[in-house]
This record gives sequence, C-alpha cells and structure tokens, in this order.
Amino acid sequence: MRIRHSLHAAGLTALALSSALLAPQASAAPALPQLNIDPAEVSVSGLSSGGFMAVQMHVAYSATFRRGAGVVAGGPYFCAEGSITNATGRCMQRSTAIPVSSLVSTTRTWAGNGSIDPVDNLSASRVYLFSGSIDSTVKQAVMNDLQTYYASFVPAANTVYKKDIAAEHAMITDDYGNSCSTKASPYISDCNFDLAGEILKHLYGTLNARNNGALGGSFTEFDQSLYVRNNGMAATGWVYVPQSCAAGASCRLHVVFHGCQQNTATIGDNYVRNTGYNRWADTNNIVLLYPQTGTGATNGCWDWWGYNSADYARKSGPQMAGVRAMITRLASGGGTTPPPASLPAPTGVVTSGATSSSMLISWNAVSGASGYNVYRAGTKVNASRVSGNSYTDTGLAAATTYSWTVKAVDANGAEGAASAAASGTTTGSTAVCFTATNYAHVSAGRATQSGGYAYAKGSGQNMGLWNVFVTTTLKQTGPDYYVIGTCP
Repeated sequence: MRIRHSLHAAGLTALALSSALLAPQASAAPALPQLNIDPAEVSVSGLSSGGFMAVQMHVAYSATFRRGAGVVAGGPYFCAEGSITNATGRCMQRSTAIPVSSLVSTTRTWAGNGSIDPVDNLSASRVYLFSGSIDSTVKQAVMNDLQTYYASFVPAANTVYKKDIAAEHAMITDDYGNSCSTKASPYISDCNFDLAGEILKHLYGTLNARNNGALGGSFTEFDQSLYVRNNGMAATGWVYVPQSCAAGASCRLHVVFHGCQQNTATIGDNYVRNTGYNRWADTNNIVLLYPQTGTGATNGCWDWWGYNSADYARKSGPQMAGVRAMITRLASGGGTTPPPASLPAPTGVVTSGATSSSMLISWNAVSGASGYNVYRAGTKVNASRVSGNSYTDTGLAAATTYSWTVKAVDANGAEGAASAAASGTTTGSTAVCFTATNYAHVSAGRATQSGGYAYAKGSGQNMGLWNVFVTTTLKQTGPDYYVIGTCP
C-alpha cells in the first residue's frame, strides 16, 4: 500500500520500468461485454493510489462521471504535481502544506484549454470521502485538504466526509478482513462499517437491500490490452455484471480502483470479490468495473505522480484514457444502433494556434448537426461531443506534425462523412533523450541526489539509487526539466 524508497520495494528502477512497459502482454481473455449503461449513472471510487486515481478520473472526465466519486485515503487533484517527493511527502504525510488554491487554479486552467472536461460538470455530482482517524499512510490532514479542494467545485450539500472511525490504511468492510487497526496485506479491514455500501448509497440515493447470499451475476476477467497496452497496466481486468444487466436492463456503472499492492498480481481477486461492492451491485443494477495495474506499475500503484506519463492527470494520460476506453466499450450496447447519418462532411477544416503541446482545429458549421467529433490520425480525441466549430487538441509532442479530420454528428449520435484532413505542426524542439547511469546524470546536471537516490531535475521523479549500476533514460521536455521516459 505504501510507496517505499528501497530499490526493491519503492518501485522499479527506470531501466526495469522501461523494460516492463515494452514487454508484450498477450491475453486470451475476452473483451468487455457491451451493455445498456445509462450515461447519467456512471461513478467511480478508489482507495489510496486508487483514491487519487478516482479523483483524477472524476475531475478530468467530469462529463463521464456525472454521478460523482468516492475517495478513501486520497488527496487533491494533481497533488503531486509530477514529483515523487511531493507524492510521498505533502500528499501522504502532509509534511508540508498542500497548495490547494494553486491546484484549484491549475484545474480551471486545464479545463479552459480542453486538457480536462469543464469544471461546471462537477457541480451536479456527489462526493463521498473517507479517512481513518489512525491512517498512518495517507494522513487525515491530506483528506481534509481534498474536502477543501472539492468545495471549490461541488456544493457542500453534495459532499459527505466520514472520518471518525479508528481505521488504519485499508478499504474497510463490516464483515471481512484484518482488524480495524491493522495495516497489512490485503489492506482490507473489518471495522463493522459497510464503506462500499455507504459510498454507493450516497452516489446513487436510496438502494435496494444488498444481497448477502450467493450472487446472481457473473465475474469476467477481460482483456485490458484491447484498451491500453503496458503503461503500468495488467493484461487483464475484472468486471462484475448483475444478471439483469446481462439480460439488457438499463444499468448503472461504477468503476473501482484498488490501492497499491492490491492488484491481482499481488493479492489475487481478493479486492475484486471481498470489498463489499458486488452484493450492492447485484440488487441495484450496478455494473462494477475493476481495472488492474500490472507488474510494470511502481509498487502496483496507479499513476498519480507521473511514474508512467507526464500527462498522467489529464485526459490524455495513458492509464486515464485506457480506463475511459473501457467505459466506452461497456456502454456501447444500449438501445438500437442509429442508422448512418446523412450529414455531409465538414468543410474548411484548418489548424492554427500551435503550441508545443496543443493545436486548435476549426471548421465550417454543418446544417442539421448537433455536434462534432474530431479525429487525430483516425482516433477520436474529444471525450464528449463538441458543440462549437473548433476544438483544441492537447497532450501533443513538440515539433511534431499531426493530421486531423472532423465528422458531424446528428441528434441520434450517428456520424456523417469525414472531412478532408488538415495537418499542423506543433512548435518547440524535438525532445532529446539521455541514457546514462544515475551517477552520470547527476554529474551532468540532469538530476540531483538526496539520501542516496537520484531525482530527475525539474520533475523530481525518483530514478532509483544514485550509483553507477542503475541506468536511466531521461527525456528533456524544457529548460532544466527532465522526465523518465523515451523519445519517439
């Protein structure tokens, strides 16, 4: 559950991480089912790194997670700001103050430039917060800051904060796990409190009684690599589908993020089956998606400080976009497929306003269109339908040429023909990578060292032990700013 600093347990060295990310993850598991999911009834929750991930998904994809989020031992959005030092310090132990107002400002800025969904979506969602009063991994003061952060976007009446149970760092239940004051694997504890049930009841309102007997639905281990390959993700994830949902009923969807050291590679399906969500889902038409990190994830954690991607908290973050793609697949089976739209292709598609990481795409309006979808190299880049005649695509690489097309969408959600392609090149210079020992990186000024560990200059990412035996590839993304990664 903890992010530890030893070479063995604090996470993979950059070299080992690079190897894990590049390794193939073949899977014979099936794809996710296509179900009738009500798009207004999607929510998320998570514990520890999964709590931080739940906040990231809720804020970045607020148009998707309309019902809201449950957060157990997490912290404010973008708390780490790309730094492992911040992650393990202020964002877990509250060793220094968390700059909540600055994080709120960043959120608004990113929403304004399209990196995340508009923050106005958050005002209609609900939030359930839980912090054990004796949690020694993510201190309660951090969760207090999360409450303050959410207050800038979510009405106080929509937020519940439970913090009076003497629980250690764990997902708590009313009938399964370690003793409440224990912090040990599988980090599920019996505190005589049904936390999963309370989260779901707050997010969805009054629910039918839970099923305390044999479940009537089905668990499926599905192929995650269809939606995101490597990037710290396992080859397979899990989904629980109530019988009614499998039969075609309109259902809700709740995404559940495990914490560090809780993926299936570490504790099997313990988190999937024993945290209390399934028995409520079974009687309330709630599909449960359990994405999984893999052995390539630092300590089995979700990426909430940038170990995998500098864009980890934006919609373009690989883990974020991968889970969003899973949701799209699950929700693709509802109703009758609309007939192809007869809308013409948009004309006048042009690019402008290039920066080192974004491009503005504009086009002429199409009569009868209810919105538009924008595609980069054949992949749709907008999370929700674009209502205007322009879109800013973000998360791009510097000094790189891209190509976009646009399709008009009718009131039924059917797309018309694709426009002619428009190309544009981002500004800046091509990223430069340096592969060397951690000792050499520090000597060259690309990294600093503290306590026997090397840290990438600028991003502060932990590169592992400061010695001549650990080799790391650093990518320079700005003046005196380096991240762990590789160049295209």
